Amino acid sequence: MGAPATGTLTEAFEAERRGLLAHAYRMLGGFHDAEDMVQETYVRAWRGWAAFEGRSSVRTWLYRIATNVCLTVIEDRARRPPVPEIGPFPTDPADLVTSRESVRLAFVAGLRHLPPRQRAVLLLREVLAFSAAETGEALGMTVPAVKSALQRARARLAEVAPGRDDLLDASSPRARDLLAAYMAAWEASDADAFREVLRADAAIDPVGSPGSYAAGREACLAFAAPAMGAPGEWRMAATEANGQPAVLTWFRDEPYGVAVLTVAEEGIVVVTLFAIGFCGGWEARFAAACRMRHVDAQGVGVLGGSGAAEGVRRMV
Repeated sequence: MGAPATGTLTEAFEAERRGLLAHAYRMLGGFHDAEDMVQETYVRAWRGWAAFEGRSSVRTWLYRIATNVCLTVIEDRARRPPVPEIGPFPTDPADLVTSRESVRLAFVAGLRHLPPRQRAVLLLREVLAFSAAETGEALGMTVPAVKSALQRARARLAEVAPGRDDLLDASSPRARDLLAAYMAAWEASDADAFREVLRADAAIDPVGSPGSYAAGREACLAFAAPAMGAPGEWRMAATEANGQPAVLTWFRDEPYGVAVLTVAEEGIVVVTLFAIGFCGGWEARFAAACRMRHVDAQGVGVLGGSGAAEGVRRMV
């Protein structure tokens, strides 16, 4: 039996845990689902460890298991009533394992348009740098079939999620400024200030709310202004999701959800809104933000007028 360099399956698994989590998220679109699949991957790896012959690296073997676990979940989903398939993925500026580009919302959303096996081929080949032979072995496909699936996946992804060179990373000074201004506008219930941070072609995308998509700056204002309430009703804390600037939100002292911002030099391009029901796995970040903000025992935010700028400084 082959053995990992660290000597145990558990050590090898822990070294890959973050990468496996990101891979499962790309496959499934939900952070909570991805966490479950990582645990299932470990269980299956443990059960199959005695039969592992070392013909591939342990890393390749683990991703093979994870990919097939995810494909099984996707097949099961197809037999159930449809639900939103995407949620925010918590990332961190210090995370060197997960490529920000590989978990950007537009990329992950674009993957939903690919058949499951094409999705798997694209991720194994383009993100994880598996060879065509390794990918074929993982998925039970011939090398020509892998190459054909990859070609089709690339073409489809280019149609539904074209690359954007103008988008800013969460760590850029301009992105941090826009994040702080967004937070300040909502905390102050200032529609004019909100308008100032939006690019002319901005959009608001509330995940899980069909028909609520708003496109264009004025449409965004018409959508958002009635929800802004009175000053102080919204409380916010800066974070990062999908390698993009993001905000944890509370409305009238209750956790509300996560807003993920897609930003460019000219302003905010897309505000993707995830209500709390679509934020499984984010409980720790909400709790940490509460502690950082000196909240009371009920988890009520107490951000002050300078909370937005200070929150962004703490994020980076």
